[in-house]
Order: sequence, then structure tokens, then C-alpha cells
Amino acid sequence: FTNPGNTRTSNQHKLIPYSPTIKAGGSVNYIISGLHLVLVYAPGTTVESIDETRLEFAVAGGFPGFINDPTNRIYRGPDPRPLPLDRVEVVTFAQPGTYLVICGIVSHFLDGMYGFVHVNR
Repeated sequence: FTNPGNTRTSNQHKLIPYSPTIKAGGSVNYIISGLHLVLVYAPGTTVESIDETRLEFAVAGGFPGFINDPTNRIYRGPDPRPLPLDRVEVVTFAQPGTYLVICGIVSHFLDGMYGFVHVNR
């Protein structure tokens, strides 16, 4: 955003790495650039099971809103609107399993901004 020729519409909505593997009790650092909301869902949650129609803060003709599907959600990052666009969020995964991680901005999620964290013993 410090480059005047770079607009936020040129951002790519990707979660990288898409599928890291860590040990139980380990953490993942989400290095965020732009307006994104980290949501983590318990093992067994699928992309298809997320109800992207459950929204909050959506504005007709404007902001698309945040996904607010609490089913199996185990982490919800802070509201990103008042935060710096560049920041780090650290999420610790205590139990083994495969966790679904999505961007809670509905348009980003629908654009494929999600991945998985595999947690081993």
C-alpha cells in the first residue's frame, strides 16, 4: 500500500502454505497483508460445510461481510477493520487432527482462500 501504483484489488486471495504439517502444541504464524479474517475450524470440518450465507457486517453494495458460521469454529481472529493491514496472528493447535483455516471475508473464501493445518502427535 506504500506503492501508489499498487491497489488492494490486485491482491491475490491465497493461504500459503496451503497445507502445513506441525506437531501438537505447535503454532502457525499467519502473516497477513490486506483485510483478512482468520477463522479456524475443528478437524472433520469441510469446505462445503461452511455456511457462507451466515454473515455479519455486510453492507448492501459495499463491504461483503464476515462469515459468521460458529459450527465447529475453534478460533476467530480479531475484527480486522481497525487493525493494520499488515500484521501477524499466531494460532496454536493443541490437539492432533486436520483443521480447516479460511479467510472469513466471504468474497475471499468464495475465491478459494482456505487451507488446512495437519497436526501430528
